[in-house]
Amino acid sequence: MTDLRHYDVIVSPSITEKSTLLSEQNQMVFNVAKGASKPEIKAAIEALFGVKVTAVNTLLRKGKTKRFRGFVGKQKDVKKAIVTLADGQSIDISTGL
Repeated sequence: MTDLRHYDVIVSPSITEKSTLLSEQNQMVFNVAKGASKPEIKAAIEALFGVKVTAVNTLLRKGKTKRFRGFVGKQKDVKKAIVTLADGQSIDISTGL
């Protein structure tokens, strides 16, 4: 049984054209909580999906200021984790948890 705090660390998978290209190199991209550390992300991925993680790289994308119909708004800051899986391991994002 997985610990419930693992669900707080991993927010959602990031499904973009760039993350699809990274999946060919055995890497997956996830949106994670801002306060999550690399060891917490690694433990959460291994517990939730049952795979072996070899490396975790994180990045913090600052929110942009956008204008919509004359009103100025700001997008939220997003922390992403690029997770490298061991050889032969894979995650099927489409099935869900």
